[in-house]
Formats: sequence, C-alpha cells, structure tokens
Amino acid sequence: MRVLVTGGAGFLGRHVVERLRARGDEVVVPRSSAFDLTRREEADRCLEASLPELVIHAAARVGGIGANRKSPGTFFRDNALMGLHVIEASRLAGVRKLVCLGTICAYPKFTPVPFREDDLWNGFPEETNAPYGVAKKALLVMLQAYRQEFGFDGIYLLPVNLYGPWDNFDVESSHVIPALIRKFLEAKASNATEVVLWGDGSPTREFLYVEDAAEAIVRASDAYSGDAPVNLGSGEEISIADLAVLVRESIGYRGGIRWDTSMPNGQPRRRLDTSRAVEAFGWRASTPLGEGLDRTIAWYRSRMAC
Repeated sequence: MRVLVTGGAGFLGRHVVERLRARGDEVVVPRSSAFDLTRREEADRCLEASLPELVIHAAARVGGIGANRKSPGTFFRDNALMGLHVIEASRLAGVRKLVCLGTICAYPKFTPVPFREDDLWNGFPEETNAPYGVAKKALLVMLQAYRQEFGFDGIYLLPVNLYGPWDNFDVESSHVIPALIRKFLEAKASNATEVVLWGDGSPTREFLYVEDAAEAIVRASDAYSGDAPVNLGSGEEISIADLAVLVRESIGYRGGIRWDTSMPNGQPRRRLDTSRAVEAFGWRASTPLGEGLDRTIAWYRSRMAC
C-alpha cells in the first residue's frame, strides 16, 4: 500500500521505512525542508501531495535531559503542533489509518513499575521532560476523540527508550546510550583516566533496539485498531550505573567513571508492562540489550572510520 512516514529520514523512521519497503509498500518520506509540519497549511499540502492509505507519524523534536531543559517550550510547541496538524490533515485526506508514536516520557514521574497503560494519567511526568511528554500525550486524547466523533482509525504506541544504528550521537542532545558510547570511545582514544557522567547512576531504564521497535510499529499498523495506547518495550530493566559499566566493557575502556551528582537523574525508574502488545498484535522484542549494544557500537565505529 501507499504509506506516508513523517520523520522517515530520522532515527526510528528510517528503520520503519526500510521494513515497509522490504515488504513491497510504496513509502513516501516528506522532508522537513519541503514540509514544515508545525504549520497547518504545510501538513495539508503534504497529505494532498502523497495521498497515502496509511500514515505513520514518527516526526518529533527529541533530545536528552540537557536538550529538554534548554528548550522546554520548543519541545512542547513543535511536538504538539506537528501531531495536531498531521492527524487533522490525515482525517481530511481520507487516510484509512494513522499510527501515532508517543513517548515513555508521558508517564507520571512516580508510576508504579512496571508501567501499565492504565496508569498513564495518574500523575504528572518527570519535570525535565514533562513539556515533551504532555505534548505527545495530548495526541492520544485527540485520536480517541476523533475515533469517537469521526470514526477515524488512529492508534497510539508508546515506545520505551530506543537505541541502535542511526541514533543521534551528539553529546549535547543525545539520549543516554549514544552519549555513553561516544564518551567512552573518545575517552579510550585520548587515554583519559575517567569519564564524567550525569547524576548518581541510580535511576533504572528499559531500552528497546530500534529494529525491534520498527517491527512492532509495522505489525501494529496491520493488526491493531483499538483506541487504547500500547506499550512497546523489551522487559529488561537496568540501572544507569550498570549500563555505563556494560558499555565501558563492550568498548574496552579501562578508565574510571565519576558521577556528577549536581546534575539531574531524571525519572527514578522505567520498565514497561508489554502484555498488551503481546495480546493485541502478537509482538515481543527479540534483541537482548548486550547484543543490541554490540551492534550499535560496531555501527558507530564504522561511521567514525568513514
């Protein structure tokens, strides 16, 4: 079928596009230089030009704690506007189905672990990424309201922290795994005696290899049409301290780790209940964290050599 993937040139989007094309779909990837989806008329023009049957909305302004703290208004504005405009333009264009990608940052700061979709509204998100999380969560409400009023088939997926090839490795704006990989590789190359990391290492996170996430998104687009949000995760929980040691060992760096406790930790714990994804469309993650890290490190090393 003909599929429009917003953000299709980005980290997650390119893996979704590859999977769709591999099965024979005709995929349209709008470039931000051609279509500014934060503008209503540009979103309308994008849908009118592509005429898709399916829309996968993966476009987002994303970043780690530092980027979210620096630009909270921009993160809220751009993510809210892109989602609002793409959903409305899709409805007006007669799109058969829309898959909207939410964020784990939408969950309340002190959500009981494992995070269940029914707990999504039981509190406010962690402060450093709340503007981003609330903006994305508002799109779930929009899709549920559009289903009720217009019969529009929009589904909402909540991927946990992603990592893998084509991630953002910019130290200023990256998420934790690419930041760790780059810092340890650079420390090894310069023979640095230690690497300084934010926080105290105590928070826990769950990570999902990006190719597993792409598989889940495509499968959900085929097999799920419910109004309830669905978690996408691996089921593995690891502390940031243990993750740092795992990345250091995979890279072969022998220096120390010093924690800068003046910097924020972020949300205390994250691990998802992924039973709804299993029940709704038969999906489970298949890539263990250690294997995924090795693949990601190998990919980044190959890019550094270019």
